[in-house]
Formats: sequence, C-alpha cells, structure tokens
Amino acid sequence: MPLFQYRGRNPQGAAVSGDVEAASASAVAAQLSSTGITPIFIEEIQQSVGLDDLLYQWRRRKKPELDDLILFARQFYTLMRAGVPIIRAINGLADTTRNLMFKEALQDVLGELEAGHELSAAMTRHPKIFSSLFINMVRVGENSGRLDEVFLQIAGYLEREKTTRDQIKSAMRYPSFVIIAVAAAMFVINLWVIPTFAKVFSGFNAELPLATRILLMVSDFTVAYWTHILIAMFLGSLALRHYLNSEDGRFRWDRYKLRIPIIGNILLRATLSRFSRAFAMSVRSGVPLVQALMLVSRAVDNTFIGQAVLDMRNGIERGDTLTRTAANSKMFTPLVLQMMAVGEETGSIDDLLEQVSDFYDREVDYDLKSLTSKLEPILIIVIAGMVLVLALGVFLPMWDLINVAK
Repeated sequence: MPLFQYRGRNPQGAAVSGDVEAASASAVAAQLSSTGITPIFIEEIQQSVGLDDLLYQWRRRKKPELDDLILFARQFYTLMRAGVPIIRAINGLADTTRNLMFKEALQDVLGELEAGHELSAAMTRHPKIFSSLFINMVRVGENSGRLDEVFLQIAGYLEREKTTRDQIKSAMRYPSFVIIAVAAAMFVINLWVIPTFAKVFSGFNAELPLATRILLMVSDFTVAYWTHILIAMFLGSLALRHYLNSEDGRFRWDRYKLRIPIIGNILLRATLSRFSRAFAMSVRSGVPLVQALMLVSRAVDNTFIGQAVLDMRNGIERGDTLTRTAANSKMFTPLVLQMMAVGEETGSIDDLLEQVSDFYDREVDYDLKSLTSKLEPILIIVIAGMVLVLALGVFLPMWDLINVAK
C-alpha cells in the first residue's frame, strides 16, 4: 500500500506531521479527519523499487475476477441481513479480500463513507471494478431502502455470468489447443524437417512435383526469414490488439463474431440472455425504463448489440413502445419480441424476460456441451488436408525415384 507524508494541525492548533499508509490521498485525509487532525499537506512518498515492490505493484494492478465480486456481494448481503452497519461491513470485507486492487478500492470506499458520501457515489471512483450496472443497482437499493436485496440480485446475476463465461472458455479450449499445436508443428516441419528432405531431393537431378516445389519454397522462405516472421507476427498481434481496443475496431469485431459459423449463434444467444437478465433485474429494482436500457447497453459486453439497445432507448424517448423499437433494431429473435409484447400488456416484463434468459441459458448450455463434437469434423478435415499436402510433397519424389530405379 502507498506511503503518504502529511502535515496538519491538531484540535489545539499545534502543527503535526507524520507518515501513514492508505489507498489514496483522500483516504489519508478521511483518516486524519476522523482523529481530529486537519490536513494541510499530503504527498505520496516515492520508495525505492525492488523485485518485491515490482511484484506488489503487479498484484495491485491485477483486476478482481468475477469470483471476488460474487463473494463480496454475497458476504455484503449476509452482513446487511444480520444488521451490521455498512461501514463496519465494508471494513471487514476489505480486511478479508484476496485481491489487492479490490482491497485498496474497498478501503477507499470506506474512507468516502466515513467522509459522509453514499456507497454508490464512493463506488463510482472505481469504474474498473464496479460496472455502471453494479453502481446504479446499488443507488436504487439505497433510494428504496432494499440495499440487501439488491446485492443478492447482483450476486445471482454475476454467478450466472460467470457460469456462461466458464462454459464458453471450456468449449473453446480444445479447438484452440489443436490450432496452436498444428501451427507449431508446421513451423517446426518447415524449419527443420523439410530442409533435411531437400538435401535428398537435390540429388535426384529430375524435375520435382508441384507439391514438393511449393513445400521447398515455403521451407526456404521460413529458414531464411524466420526471425522476420516472428517479429511480424508479434507486431501484427500488437497492432490487432490496439485496433480491437479502439471504438471502431471493437464495434466491428463484436458485429463480426456474431456471424461466425456455429460459434456466432451461440454468442448471440448468450448475449441476448445477458440482455434479458440485466434488463429484468433493472426493471424489477425500480430503475426507469430509459435509464435501464442505458445501463443494459453497457452490461451486454457487446458494443454492436449495445448500440442496438441505445437505439431502442432513443425510440422510447420519441414515444415508441419497447416492442416496436426492439423489432426495428432487427437484433432480437421472435421469442424475445413476443415476450416483450406480452410483458408490456400485462405489466410483468421483468418476469417474462427472466424466463427468456433462463430459456437461452439452457440452449447455450446444451450447444456448448455439443460444440466440441461439431468442431471436431472441421478440425479433422483441416488437419487431414495439411497432412495430405505434406505427404504428397515428401513421398511423390521418393515414389518417382523408385520407379526410375525399377
């Protein structure tokens, strides 16, 4: 934790100074004020950087995972239900959390609470940890007096979000491993194996088959420029990452990945499930419809669909119904549109969208379990094609040599 040097005056007006560890300068000011000291000067002390300090700084920059947020929401709900004051609950959770970045954020939130600010206002100082949906749900809970129920809803939402993400990662692990292994094998073959055969083929004094000539050309290029290839791949990955982090690149990638065969349909339904659950949770908590759409557009984790949700908000502000604006976006399936229409008519859109989310979750779960079996034939065909090219390129000249010898 950073070390701060301070100067101030005690209640008697005498000058005091010292050092104190805290998450931020504002936390130092709040801590000093609680002891009766009026701070005049606060500055962080720059300490020498060693290996332990670098490791500590890396741990400080590591964002908390969904597990940390779920545990925090569950524990906070339990403490609130037990009648523990908010400041005492935050203080206890800050002492027990494992993630340093989250720990320092909670300590800063604690300082803001002691200074008289609301919990939601204190959380807005840490947008990398608490999403806009999280913060606004807390704000609604504060205004309605149901803060404990809101944290229980947030915990349930995050748990389902984590389950979906883990399922997608698990389903993509096998195809990713196969693709990486094949790419590494091709690089090794071109760099070491084919040059060995090239020495044998050079003594044939005959025209080599087309497949063999292509393999030798690719191998010669790889041997001559393998360092340039690695550098180009590294720079290309950095450029691609920078582009995907830009607003335009993220929007285009989010739109493209929904059109990928087999995988795109699963991602679309998972995103629609996330939209339905977040929207239902916001409406059930009393968030106004226009504000709920604004929050959900940031919570769907897809800028392309998020833009469609924002267009829905604009349509509602012009006086259109929710169902009509959703239909005009051409983003939602007939099931979602039908449930929206029924929900608007009956006034229970939150319950119906919750059912839509559960339906999509079951579909996504089933598709993810069968995703590997769907991708296996494609991977087998790709690997078989590569093996065929290698076999033709390597064994055809040997077969011609045998025929000449006969």
